[in-house]
Amino acid sequence: MNSNSTSTGGQFLSLHLLETLVAVLPVRDENGAPKSIIYGGAERHMITSQARRRAERIHARDRANAGRGALAGRATGIRTREWALLTARELTAEHGWQQDEAIRTARAVIEATGLKFGEADKKTVANLTRVLLFAPADAGARIAVHIAEHAESVRAWSDEYLAAQAGAAAAKKKRGRKDKDTVPNEAEEDSAAEPKLPPVPAETRAAVLTALAPRDAIDIALYGRFLAEIADSPNVDGAVQSSHAFTVHEAEQVDDFYAAADDAKLDRKKNALDFLDAADNAGAGMTGYQSLISGTFYRHAVLDRRRLRHNMQAAGMSEQEAEEVSAAAEAEFVTAFVEAFPEAKRNSTASTGSLPALVLAFEGERPYNYAAAFQTPIDESPLDKNGEGPAGPAAVKRLLKHHAFVSRRRPDISAGHVLTYDPQINELLHTLDDTGVAAVSGIEELTA
Repeated sequence: MNSNSTSTGGQFLSLHLLETLVAVLPVRDENGAPKSIIYGGAERHMITSQARRRAERIHARDRANAGRGALAGRATGIRTREWALLTARELTAEHGWQQDEAIRTARAVIEATGLKFGEADKKTVANLTRVLLFAPADAGARIAVHIAEHAESVRAWSDEYLAAQAGAAAAKKKRGRKDKDTVPNEAEEDSAAEPKLPPVPAETRAAVLTALAPRDAIDIALYGRFLAEIADSPNVDGAVQSSHAFTVHEAEQVDDFYAAADDAKLDRKKNALDFLDAADNAGAGMTGYQSLISGTFYRHAVLDRRRLRHNMQAAGMSEQEAEEVSAAAEAEFVTAFVEAFPEAKRNSTASTGSLPALVLAFEGERPYNYAAAFQTPIDESPLDKNGEGPAGPAAVKRLLKHHAFVSRRRPDISAGHVLTYDPQINELLHTLDDTGVAAVSGIEELTA
């Protein structure tokens, strides 16, 4: 088998899902309001692909780290700005360094490699990179091992680097105080006198780049990463494409008024000796509004099996190992697509307990997005009033009708599989003709 083929069928695995959510708020805009789009001339609620992808990635990572699922024990990544802090933590815990020196050295090494950090005089961001970096979870530990093994040379370089950096900062501050009428030649002399930062030793830079490289982190191969700050650090074109989820009908939103009780105030009221004391403790402790949305959402994702295998081999795996790992990654990706859910307001809405009304999976030689099936919003009016009835069953009918229509015109599409967790939808499936799909009872059967 060559690297341009897969043992599991067509190059692209298309996944389509319908889910009904009630009084939730999985994502919000900068004003705390539900996100929405206009589609088909109507406003629809939207759950962004970024929120879904992170939920899926964390779901798969947590299962792998807990020894569960197809990727049990496999390497995964984390996306964070705290790589200097993670490296410093390893230096102190595993190699006996003092915390202050560990943080200074870790930041200097990573910064000199090419990553920019927050302003040094702002404690909250001084040791954080300016961008989130998606890298293998053990990257900090690997960098720490190199620093500890080359402690003498790294310390000598770090002292020189930090001294030059302090000199550069002082020179910059001095130039800032100069009058606007400074003679140009004087400014040129100051610039020429500004200290140069010594480059990080080549072997240390190589160690940092190797640690931060995607390597065998499965989720980086699946979802990809882009790092512009370090030109020679490899980017990864992810194997997963995800669309924004949107309601198949017009947006339905409620601004829910809430009143939060003040326990201490209520206790005083309950134990008041006269009505005046009780009156002083009347009223809620806090009031406000929160927006909640309900509706049936359509979402879609596609896995490029060829790209996934290419990413695994680019990470150094043999063709056979890349095939085995990719098959496991696919199984876990499908599981996460079905089960994972963004955690915003989960405690007050129980949103993460939602299960799909329908999941459709099939293979093809290109991706297939069925959003067009819902360009005309579903009219939930009763059937006897020329409506389509409840959005869930109506959306299932539309989706499967759309799939059957497309399948007859696209010979590369394989027979699809559908999974439902809704008994009413299960009964509905038995009444539909010529859908071109087979019902299954478990996630693992969707791609069987």
